[in-house]
Amino acid sequence: MEKIKTLGDLKKSGYQSRSVKEEVRQNLIAKLKRKESTFPGIIGYDDTVIPDTERALLSRHNILFLGLRGQAKTRMARQMTELLDDFIPIIAGSEVNDDPFHPLSRHGRDLVAQLGDKTPIEWLPREARYGEKLATPDVSVADLIGDVDPIKAANEKLSYADERVIHFGIIPRSNRGIFVINELPDLQPRIQVALFNILQEGDIQIRGFKVRMPLDILFVFTANPEDYTNRGAIVTPLKDRIESQIITHYPKTLENSLLITEQEAAVHAEQQDLVRMPDIVKRIIEQVSFEARGSEYVDKKSGVSARLTIAAYENAVSAAERRAILHKEKSTQVRINDLQGVIPGITGKIELVYEGEQEGPLQVAVNLLEKSIRTIFGQYFPNPDAFKKRKAGAADVNPYRAIVQWFDKGNTLQLLQDTTDKAFEGALMQVDGLPDLVSQLFPQANRQEKLLMMEMVLHGLSAYSLLSKKTLEKETRFSDLLGTMMNFGSGGTEEEDEEEI
Repeated sequence: MEKIKTLGDLKKSGYQSRSVKEEVRQNLIAKLKRKESTFPGIIGYDDTVIPDTERALLSRHNILFLGLRGQAKTRMARQMTELLDDFIPIIAGSEVNDDPFHPLSRHGRDLVAQLGDKTPIEWLPREARYGEKLATPDVSVADLIGDVDPIKAANEKLSYADERVIHFGIIPRSNRGIFVINELPDLQPRIQVALFNILQEGDIQIRGFKVRMPLDILFVFTANPEDYTNRGAIVTPLKDRIESQIITHYPKTLENSLLITEQEAAVHAEQQDLVRMPDIVKRIIEQVSFEARGSEYVDKKSGVSARLTIAAYENAVSAAERRAILHKEKSTQVRINDLQGVIPGITGKIELVYEGEQEGPLQVAVNLLEKSIRTIFGQYFPNPDAFKKRKAGAADVNPYRAIVQWFDKGNTLQLLQDTTDKAFEGALMQVDGLPDLVSQLFPQANRQEKLLMMEMVLHGLSAYSLLSKKTLEKETRFSDLLGTMMNFGSGGTEEEDEEEI
């Protein structure tokens, strides 16, 4: 490649040019034969989106990724550059990446006609063959396709009728590459119409010029569903010209969601050395997104991006790091109490319906976190509901009896958010029955793990309405549920409304 510097050298090398879609197709076939991953790092799409995309590329189709926010649509498009050749030859100085064998532009044709085999050649790397544009209402035809440049006409003393006065837009400059338009419905309908010829005929039209440039581009579009809030839609003729529409989705399992968050979370190296993130806390954070997607307060048309759990994960680690720094501790682990610090990572990433706005984003985020704790608690501990209304002498002994009784006696437990690990342990150990329960259920757990599970029991019992939990600015306070209700003047409930202990 380094020795091929002219068109003549290129001819002697035996190089055969091919269209970008054919290039992608052949390189994809080679990867499939070698059983290589075609889209590394994309988790949860192995049986759905990735096979659909591979079939579309094998068919040499332009593609529309249709799905809610945070579903890796743009990431999929950007990874398609790995299916391009390492380098391709272009005519030196060409604005539209002219193929030396088939030049499109006036510059390229004139240069070949003038110099013949001595036409200089440059080699374009694959990363330079990718173009991307975010569709916004202010995008113009000139931005995408091109327009007459009066300054160029004046400087070079050319007539406005001369093709050389055209200033090419981003699409012609992406010739022989991949071009992506993100959020296609946001593009004005009249601008979408300007794409018709490019997709169907492969050429461009600029004002009154009789110029035909059969562009060689693989187009990838991304869009949210058309009925998303009050945004625009993809005009029907344009959608008809996009051969493959691929529906994306959120992770279908918690395990895939966990893998995505761990892969994408930007945890600093210092944080990794200082803070341990327990598996149960990871699952609570991940469950928040699942709870949000099913919540009556959250707009389902907007979706809940994977960015929510990524931001929440990072916040949880930082909350534990801050605590450790304040107390000069050499290591710590994320506590359930630290999850109060993830709420800022939730509130800005959910769109609320009217009922949610009435509740307020802060309260909705707190409710989602409580529901997540309840769900994950049931995966690690016996369901407290199974022991409610249990008759005396029943075969199964309520494992939470001693804990609830301790609070019934008027005891309260105060867990400060920024307390030391030693003080945190001391507070938990004073609750009757709590250490014994965790030791019985998790005999192989180390000290830190047992402390975390003890804290989880208290939060779980609160989520199942067996204890009262009040979260203040710097602490979480657990107490007897009935006593708290009476103190707030809610009216006394009869004994049968309590758990039988």
